[in-house]
Formats: sequence, structure tokens, C-alpha cells
Amino acid sequence: MYFPTSAARQLSSAPPLPVPHEEVIALAPSPRKTLFCALTRNSLSVWRLRPSAVLAHLARTLTSIEEHGENTSAEWAPNGSKIVVQTTQSFLVLVTVEAIAKEEVYAPPTLAQGLRRNFLSGPGEAPPIPAISLQFEGVICIDGHLLGMSPRKDYILFSTKSPPSVQRIPWPTVHSEDGAGSDTEHSNQPFYDTWVLNEYNLPWLKDGNVTVTKILHPRQSGVETWITSDGRAYLVQLYEGSERTSESADDTKGTHKDSSPPDRPRNSIESNHSHSGPVWQGTCIHDVEPPKWVQKRKMIHPDGPDGDKYHWEDPRRAVAVAINAKFSVVAVGMHGGAVELVNLPSYEGVPPPAQILQIPNLYNKKPGAVTSMEWSSDGYVLAVGWEGGWAIWSVGGRCLAWAFGVEYEVDEERFLDAFMYGVRGFFWGPGNFELVMLAQSAPNSPDGELFVLPFAKSAITAQHSPDNTQYAFLQMDDRVLVYRGADQPDMSVINPESDVWQRIKVPQDYLSTNWPIRYSAISSDGRLIAIAGRRGLAHYSSNSGRWKMFADEIQEQAFAVRGGLLWFHHVLIAAVELMKNYQIRLYSRDLELSNQNVLFREVLSSPVVIMSLVDNSLLVYTADNTLHHYLIVPTQDTIKLQLCGSISFEGVIAAPSAVRVLSWMIPSAQKQLGDPMDDLSVATVLMIVGGRLVLLRPRKAANQEVTYDMQILADRIEFCWIHLQGIGSLENSLWGYDGKAIRVWLNALAIESAPATDEQGRPQSVKESVNMPLDFYPLSVLMDKGIVIGVEHEAATRLNLPFVIFRHVTSTHLFLQHILRHHLESGQLREAVAFALHYQHLVFFAHALEMLLHAIVEEDRAEHGAEPADEDARGCDEGDESVLAHTIEFLDHFDVALDVVVGCARKIEVTRWPRLFDVVGSPKSLFEACLATGRLATAASYLLVLHTLEQLDGSQGDAVRLLRAAMAAKEWQLCRDILRFLRSIDDSGAALRVAVGEAGILELEDEQGEVSS
Repeated sequence: MYFPTSAARQLSSAPPLPVPHEEVIALAPSPRKTLFCALTRNSLSVWRLRPSAVLAHLARTLTSIEEHGENTSAEWAPNGSKIVVQTTQSFLVLVTVEAIAKEEVYAPPTLAQGLRRNFLSGPGEAPPIPAISLQFEGVICIDGHLLGMSPRKDYILFSTKSPPSVQRIPWPTVHSEDGAGSDTEHSNQPFYDTWVLNEYNLPWLKDGNVTVTKILHPRQSGVETWITSDGRAYLVQLYEGSERTSESADDTKGTHKDSSPPDRPRNSIESNHSHSGPVWQGTCIHDVEPPKWVQKRKMIHPDGPDGDKYHWEDPRRAVAVAINAKFSVVAVGMHGGAVELVNLPSYEGVPPPAQILQIPNLYNKKPGAVTSMEWSSDGYVLAVGWEGGWAIWSVGGRCLAWAFGVEYEVDEERFLDAFMYGVRGFFWGPGNFELVMLAQSAPNSPDGELFVLPFAKSAITAQHSPDNTQYAFLQMDDRVLVYRGADQPDMSVINPESDVWQRIKVPQDYLSTNWPIRYSAISSDGRLIAIAGRRGLAHYSSNSGRWKMFADEIQEQAFAVRGGLLWFHHVLIAAVELMKNYQIRLYSRDLELSNQNVLFREVLSSPVVIMSLVDNSLLVYTADNTLHHYLIVPTQDTIKLQLCGSISFEGVIAAPSAVRVLSWMIPSAQKQLGDPMDDLSVATVLMIVGGRLVLLRPRKAANQEVTYDMQILADRIEFCWIHLQGIGSLENSLWGYDGKAIRVWLNALAIESAPATDEQGRPQSVKESVNMPLDFYPLSVLMDKGIVIGVEHEAATRLNLPFVIFRHVTSTHLFLQHILRHHLESGQLREAVAFALHYQHLVFFAHALEMLLHAIVEEDRAEHGAEPADEDARGCDEGDESVLAHTIEFLDHFDVALDVVVGCARKIEVTRWPRLFDVVGSPKSLFEACLATGRLATAASYLLVLHTLEQLDGSQGDAVRLLRAAMAAKEWQLCRDILRFLRSIDDSGAALRVAVGEAGILELEDEQGEVSS
């Protein structure tokens, strides 16, 4: 999903003016994240991310610091025009950020025409860098000890300690001399409000005797979070007087009724609905129960000397919260270093329990308290920073990368990557290709506290299409990576040292202006690639190795891709936005990119959320909650889209922007004989909505109106693979990854037969068939090779290098044994044999069968314990060996069965051999079968089994016969192994002498000597 790559860039935080260096204490990105503020205790600097450079620096005077206190934190206004700085003495310092028109800070020098090709702009560095100015606008004094603040569009929200309250004030405006020139917007809504924290104003608080220490407001969602002084976290929302309709009030009651403690009367929540002014509604998402001795302690006044201190160190006390609106998940960071994932409150059933993220390979290192957390803008990964390290987690709970120091020895005096030992804060850059980090300390480079860590990410994070999931397809800051192992021999696929990635560099001319890359798409055959950045698009052919871009830059900059890219053979389908108008355009790979060469345009009334291609049907899901079905119709001269129908999902999908995956299945009769106009009314739709994998099955009412029955297959699914035309039993299978394992639903997408229904006539849920835990992050499934492809991160250090090198390593996992085991445990022997026949040509087929037998033997032993002591007890457990017996019967259909059995036996404990060979048969008979069929190496492996089970004859006749056969076949290495085995089982050497004599090895040596003489 997301993997650190290359090496981190270090930014110098030294001020551009000749003033003493100050330690950076906080970072604050602008709303669009193209700029960020680096805050010190006495000054602030505004940086541009691409290129990384300081645009302005503002230092506070000594008088201002003495009167108002030092800086502690900073936040940008939502429109990016102001920065609000909080100080230690409860003041808010307002700083205005103004762009200076027609003035560039860093103007490139004028170069001769011949030199320009040697000095190309980097990604995102071509646009001119406008100058900005920072000016003090004013200072706001907050009475009652300021705790936290959050700037909003029309006001500043903040919390105080005495009295414990949450307040808001409007942005200061400039009045005219007569006092009548105030802003009309502020005059209509003054935004002067105070909410004292008690059980009357905020009855949903678990404890009214608290203060709000942090106010966190993610701009991607409509809700915010509060962290209170008792360590609890609340999900809150402000309802203005005009916004609080009866419907919203009822919804809020329902949400908070479930989260309220049982001993609180219900009307305590409804009591504050009588207020006509703005009202806060909230629910506790992280509860901390203090110990009884804390509950019984004497109440300490907030204004007292110990009012700011925690009176017990609870490791579960919340210190950071991050909301993921796209997957409906909230991450809570705690004082003890733990991180917890909690689902947002919902009306649909019981939410899953909270998930604690496990840090791998910590080696008794203490991470410390959580310092910062932030989700990527696509919602797929969470960055967590601790006092002693950092980590990247997927939304399903998979740890993708982590660092708590360095594993190997480095030169401490020269090592510069201080972020490896802990971070104070960070944020994701545009496109989520970079993580800007503020290290805890930098002893070897005092001005080297800022780092930019680059990442490679899967293309499905921006666009989840069937073709993008078919290939392991990664995109980086300036290139894309395509896994080409599917075209390589079998051994090259499973060899981790094989370089099977094709690296395709994005043209610098396009990337310098349109960075970052927002969408990437690959064709079904893997030969065509398309990308789209901030504006325009470009595409590439691996056959010719050439990129095609717009020759006219004005045409390129006129539109932006919104909704994705798809390949239909050599035709590129793009959902674009053009001056608030929305279109679907068709471009040909064979023609130059220009507006004149657009094959077809389809105008839409709403922006596209996601597109998907199934055969020659184009599915378009738009932001107005409507699914459109287009048929791709080739004509004699061009190709066009024909609208076949559309259907609204109003009442089915609550948030259209949460849809991540879109596909459908149509009955074969409808495909062959039906009218395409009726496809929507009979199609079963597959979606991932907010992390939930759902099937929508159509049902027609008496009035021919189509309704949908929703089946939720799984929660927190990160992505899925759809195989409508798989191999054997994999046809119509659905594969999903939830952060821990790949979950497979066999035949889940088969719609020819009517699904089973419950008593109410609703379709029953589809049961999960296979669960495959993985040690790496999967990216693709090679169906024809039976392999899951994925990657995992690796951090390398060298004693002679002052930095860490990050890279991703390819990993593989066989899935054949998992599918076969499901069939065998279900008693489907015929289906298992038919499925395995598709893969018996693979060089690692025998290894997969050996893994299958090993897993079944291990589980059989774990479930039934030790071997029964007598025959009667063994007869009572006749059914215990059914799966093992089915497995042996299944193995008998293949020539490698003898190799698989002995290979498995040598990998399990000897105490389990009797149970295994009771089902398989006598090792002696298996040894004879190997000799009869010429499997000499396999027969040699059975010698060890016979010796261990004391079934080897004392005269070593079996070993002698095998030795003679090996000599006849001139398998000299096997002869050496047999002689070595005989020497190991008899220290006196008698068995070896007998075998050498009976096999005639010395006679053979004498004959060869006479011939040579």
C-alpha cells in the first residue's frame, strides 16, 4: 500500500537571517499543504514544499515575548490567509499571510538555449514561486488560561481552564473611524458564544468536572474531536440554531443515546434541545475509567497549583485523535504508546470491537507517548509518531513500515537521520508521496530537524479498478513501477532476488508542471499506462517505450481528471472536469493528444466518483448517488458511448464519496439474449463503501420498481480482487484483504442460481471460504501461477553512511494449499482434484501439496492430541482422520504423492509419524513402490523413516538394493548419501562394510582400475 523508499531529504531549519538558531517545536501545514509553517518559541517561518524553500520568516520582538509569552502551537485559517499562534500566557497572535503579486522569491537565472536542457525543473518546480509576506495583525487576550484553539471560517474556537468552557469569537475586523464599517457577515452572525462544561450544557459528557485540552478539526469530515482532561475522547458536532432541524436532532439523539451511560436519564440529553442557540452534540469514542482511589479523592480546584497535573498516569489516556471519514474509522493515540482503531458511531448493527495496533519487532524498546497522528488524504494509511519512533499502518491494521532507532551499528557522530529515534510532528504532503517530519532532536545537526521521507504507493489508493488490481502497480513521486514477474519463468517469480519490476520514468516536462500524480491506470494486458496529475494527462506504451503528452499546453491546463482513468483496448477513457463542467472523454493511443482528436465526449451533470469497466460495459458512479451504465460501441470510423440506463442509490448508499470499488455481475441469459437497457435492473452490484464489502442484489416489486437487498460480506476491507473468469473453482470468486489476511469467498459472485434466503425472504450472507494470513502486504494475485505477490519494507544502514536507505522487497505466497484444504475439509474431493490439475505443471506444485499435508497433519494433532492407546480408542475416533484420509486419497491422483508424503514426514515430529503412516500406508510398501518406479532419491528419503520406525532389516538389505540401483543408474551423489547414512546409523562401521561388500563397490573399483591401466 504505502512503503518508504530511497532516503529522506533533510531540510535546513536555520533562519535565513543572521540570527541565532532556534529549535523548531511544531509544524503546521496550510489547508492545501503546498505551504507549511515551522514554529519556534520566538519566531515562525513559512516554507514551500516543492521546491523546498523558505518563503518568509517572522521573528517576534522581545517586548512581545515578555508581554504575551512564547509560542506553543500554530494553526492556519481555513482559507490560508492567516496563521494563529498560541502562546504560553493565553494569548492568540494573529499573523496575516499575503501573496505579493508579480514578484518571485527564487527566480531562475536566464540560460542560453543550449543550456536549458541540462537544467530541468524537478517535480512540481516549474510554476513560479510567488513571494509572500508575514505581518502581525494583532493579539487576542484570552481570559481563564487558554488550553486549545482551532481556527474556523468565520470564528476562532478555543477552550479555557477557568472557567472550564469552550468559547468562540469572530475574526477581528477593521472598523472605520466612526465605528460603522464592520463586516456585514460578522454583524449578522456575531459568533460570540460560551459553553460552560457541565452536565446541563453538555449532558453527554461522561464527567462534567473536566476541561477540553485539545480541539481537533479535520477539514475532510464534518465532525471534530475533543480530548478532555480525564483522558477521554469525544466525537462532537456544533449545530447552529438554523441548522438544527428536527431530523438532525433526532439523528443526534439516536447516536448519543447508545453512547450514554445507563444511569443517566434519557431526558438529560434532550434537555438542551430547548436552547435556541447553537448546541454541541457529542458521543464518547474512547472511554477511560479512573481507579476508585482517584474517584474518591478530594476535588482539586482547576485554579489551584495542581490543577494542570494528572493525578494518575493512565496509559490509556488519549493524547491524539485522527478521523478517517472515508473508511469511517477513528484512531486514538494514548499516553502509554498504544493506538486504537474505533469505528464511527453507526445505526447499522453492532460495530466491531476496537482494534489495538500491534507494533512488530519492538525488541523491548519503549515507544513513549504518541506525539502525532495523521491519515493520508485517501484514507488508506495512518502515520503515527511517538517520542521514540514512528510507524505507518494500513486502515485494516497492517504495519507497513516502522522505526524505533536503527537495528545495526552506525557512526553516531555522523548519523543525521534523527527522525529514526522519534518525532514531534509530521504531515502528509500533496498526493501523499511525502511525509514531512519534525524530529525530536538532532544532536549532530542542530538545524537539521526537518525531514521529507518519500513513499511509493499502490495505484489502487487513487483508483480501484480491476486492471489496477490485476498487476502489482506502484506509483512514486516521479515514476511508476509495474511488476513483470507474471511473464517470467516460475522460479523467477518466487525468487526474492529476481528484479522483476519495470521502472517507467514520467516525463519531466509534464511532471514539473502537473505534480503530483493523482491517477494511474494500466491496461488489461499491462502494455499501456496512463497518468494524470494536477492538470491534463499523459499515456505510455511499453511496446514503443514512448510517452504521449499534449502538444498544446493551454489545452492540457484547461481540464483536470476527476474520477479516474480506464483503458478499453487502445482507447483511454477519462473522467474530466472542465470549468465546473463534467465530461467523459475517449482518447486513442494511436493519435496525438489534443482536443481535436477526442473520439467522443459525454457530458455529465455531476462529478464522477468512480468508474469501472466490465467487458464492454462502462459503469459510472457520480456524486449525486446515481449509477450510469454505458455501452462502448465501436463504429466504422470511431468509438462512442451509448447510455443504456441509470439508477439512483438514494436510501441505499448514504455517502457517495465513500464508494471505493464498483463492479457488477449480469446473468448469462441477460448477456446473450437480453436488452442492454435492462442490465441495470437484473445486475448484482459489488461495492466497497466506507471499508465495507457489500453485495447489492436487485429485487423487483409489483410495480416493477427495483429495490436492493444489501449483504455485508466483511468490514474494513482495504481492497479486493474480482475473478469472474477464474480457474476451476476460482471462477466467480471474490478476494479481499483486511489488513491481516486474504479472505476468499468462492462462488460468491455466481448469480445464475437463486441465493439462499432467510425466514423474511432476504438473501443469507455469503460464508467466507478461505482465510490466508500473510507476513507481507499483498498487491496482486497471479491466478495462473497460484501465487500472491506483495512487498514489505526494508531499512538498511551502513557504518560509512550518515543516513538510512529504504527499499521495498518482493515477497510471494502460495495459495493453492489453502483452496485445496477448503475443498478437502468440505468433502469435495472431485473439485479438489479438478482444481489441482490446472496447476500440476508448476515446478513448485509438489511443494504446495507438501504444505497442504503438513498443515492438515499439524491441525489433526492439535485437535485430537496424542495417539489413542489401544485399537478400541482408535476406532472411536474413526471420524478424526477423515480430512487426513481425504487428503491422502487426493494425493494419490498425482505422481508426486510419494515425494510429498516423505517430504512432509521429514518436517514433522517423529511422534506424529505413526498417525500419518496409519493413513498413508506402511513406509516399507512406499519404499518398495519408489524402487519399482525408479524414484531412487525418494526411496533414499524413506530409508530414514524405516530406520526411525525400526522397520529397516538388520542385514541392511533395503539399503543394499537401493545402493545397487543407484550404482546402475550412475547416481554417484546418491551413492555417497546412502553410504553416509549407513555410517551414521552404525558407529562401528559394520553396516557400512556389509553394504559395500554386498553391493560390490570394491570390485567395481578394481575393474575400473584394470581398465585404466
